[in-house]
Amino acid sequence: MFGIGFGELVVIAFLAVLVFGPDKLPDLAKQAGQFVRKLRNFANNARDELRSELGPDFADLELKDLDPREIVRRHIAEAMADEDDDPVVGEKRPRRTLEDGERPPYDLEAT
Repeated sequence: MFGIGFGELVVIAFLAVLVFGPDKLPDLAKQAGQFVRKLRNFANNARDELRSELGPDFADLELKDLDPREIVRRHIAEAMADEDDDPVVGEKRPRRTLEDGERPPYDLEAT
């Protein structure tokens, strides 16, 4: 959970008891739980509204799909899968040597 281990959680709980006192701690925990619940509902509503605005093509849209890192990973995986399916990629074309005085091919559009 957020890269926090059990030892760190114990220290945080101990400091919370010292700072807020044992009487106020249950109320603070309740408020934190309500805040997390509201935040989760807000994110779910935003996702549902985005799905309805984009139409039926994006009915399975998840918010993690909009993460740029996830988009790049997906495109790389698709490109690598396409390379595996393409039989021409692995084949090498035979090369021929140039005759004396022959100029090498030059592509004007490539430069």
